[in-house]
Amino acid sequence: MKYRKKGIKREHHILKGFEELLEELVKLDLIKSAIPGRITTTPKGVGGKHRITYQYDTETGAKLLLKKGSTVQEAFVITEKREELKQYLKKRYKS
Repeated sequence: MKYRKKGIKREHHILKGFEELLEELVKLDLIKSAIPGRITTTPKGVGGKHRITYQYDTETGAKLLLKKGSTVQEAFVITEKREELKQYLKKRYKS
């Protein structure tokens, strides 16, 4: 497909460091593909580690939030393994 590489749609910007984390989820067969969405920031500018949180189920998968400090990006993923993905993210990011 036109903008896809390793299961991740690259038509829009992806926050630095998250491309590799999403590719890892594809390699682990937890997601089939990811579509990055809107990026928002707050003026507080707090630093922090990269983390991914499971937001909610969608018709074809789930909505994830990619967080780094005060910056958040939405990512919609296609998966049939919602529960496995939730458990993996909860364990990996202690959320």
